[in-house]
Amino acid sequence: MCPAGCVHVNGFKVDNWRQNLRVIYQCFVWSGTADTRRRKAKSCICHMCGAHLNRLHSCLYCVYFGCFSKKHIHEHAKSKRHNLAIDLLYGGIYCFVCQDYIYDKDMEQIAKEEQRKAWKLQGEGEKYSIWEPTKRELELLRHNPKRRKITANCTIGLRGLINLGNTCFMNCIVQALTHTPLLRDFFLSDRHKCEMQANSCLVCEMSQLFQEFYSGHRSPHIPFRLLHLVWTHARHLAGYEQQDAHEFLIAALDVLHRHCKDDDNGKKANNPNHCNCIIDQIFTGGLQSDVTCQVCHGVSTTIDPFWDISLDLPGSSTPFWPLSPGGDGAVVNGEGHTSDNTTLTDCLRRFTRPEHLGSSAKIKCGSCHSYQESTKQLTMKKLPIVACFHLKRFEHSAKLRRKITTYVSFPLELDMTPFMASSKENRVNGQYQQSVEILNDNKYALFAVVNHQGTLESGHYTSFIRQHKDQWFKCDDAIITKASIKDVLDSEGYLLFYHKQFLEYE
Repeated sequence: MCPAGCVHVNGFKVDNWRQNLRVIYQCFVWSGTADTRRRKAKSCICHMCGAHLNRLHSCLYCVYFGCFSKKHIHEHAKSKRHNLAIDLLYGGIYCFVCQDYIYDKDMEQIAKEEQRKAWKLQGEGEKYSIWEPTKRELELLRHNPKRRKITANCTIGLRGLINLGNTCFMNCIVQALTHTPLLRDFFLSDRHKCEMQANSCLVCEMSQLFQEFYSGHRSPHIPFRLLHLVWTHARHLAGYEQQDAHEFLIAALDVLHRHCKDDDNGKKANNPNHCNCIIDQIFTGGLQSDVTCQVCHGVSTTIDPFWDISLDLPGSSTPFWPLSPGGDGAVVNGEGHTSDNTTLTDCLRRFTRPEHLGSSAKIKCGSCHSYQESTKQLTMKKLPIVACFHLKRFEHSAKLRRKITTYVSFPLELDMTPFMASSKENRVNGQYQQSVEILNDNKYALFAVVNHQGTLESGHYTSFIRQHKDQWFKCDDAIITKASIKDVLDSEGYLLFYHKQFLEYE
């Protein structure tokens, strides 16, 4: 995206440009009333080919709509020298001279004002919560100033995927990724600048996949090119045997991360330890590990990046279950632990509680200068935009291979404050005290769930996808059916995807 202050914007900012821009937003981007929605549906077609799809853009200088994908709006801009156009689906401003979407503070302010008005007219009220964004999150919002409301009856983006032979593990992850809001912004705005050989870049293929999903087509998509690229870049997943959906997710993020590095505006070249690609911006968090010496109580701290959190389940061979002898009455995220019901909060408590390493795993203390027994505790130093929780249902050991079917209840909304490194001092006997002020930017909303039915040797993956706040769909390869919230929360759960609430589309 071009930096703030694109010089070509000045040619548009004359006379009544603010009012003209407001009219375009009101009538053709965020239509708040039934009348403006009818007007948009009737008038928004490409003036060259008559299509209403193919990422329609409107010229900001004259009354002209054109396809972006087929470059009809590009031809108009070149012939008329009209440098700016607006994406009618997301509201982004495109400069044909810079050949990129631009950011302008004045235009962004108008866009936000008109979006909020549209939400109010539709009876939704304002959706912004009070929060103080980090620098990284503020940059994401700048790059994506086109927060768009998805109405309750909207089905764009819902599309089945053909199973190409035990590829349900891939299909369910693709459904989760294509419904990740900020990832969708990136792939629908043509911001990837590919320098790889033709037909070898996974980012290019994902970009094409997003175009297919949001084209409005209803027939199931056949992801054969995606499968071929996965086999090429992640050879351990090649073949027609059933694979692990979690393993595919990590492999896909890794390949996307490697192929996205060229989009980082040279930052990677200047600092080899830094990457600001879209995958890291959305999925990467920081996990803090504190090792405390039991003699001098000195603490050694390390922070490692993570894309997901793998959680042990009751019934596995992992020790330290149950969470506490006899249980306790603590309630976090509206969940209480009982011996008959395991919650996601229980698993996170187990993950972040101090663990005594024992005499067989002594670590050399930097203060004592000798090997001493110690405790280790994991907490969240930095939260990602999308938090993915992997429930470890498949257990593999020298003596045992099995699937753990323990039911784990998970909430629609999750507060991660109790599991932050900054909350450690607010713990008493390992339990978080809820009197501590809760931070808005630690709150998440569930938007995708991947499930596995069957046994370790023979099973099938499906997913639930949230299309609207309370509107869920079940994706079973080529078949998409409506699902209830109860269907989602009653499911077994293998991978749980949560999105930060203040960056969501409501």
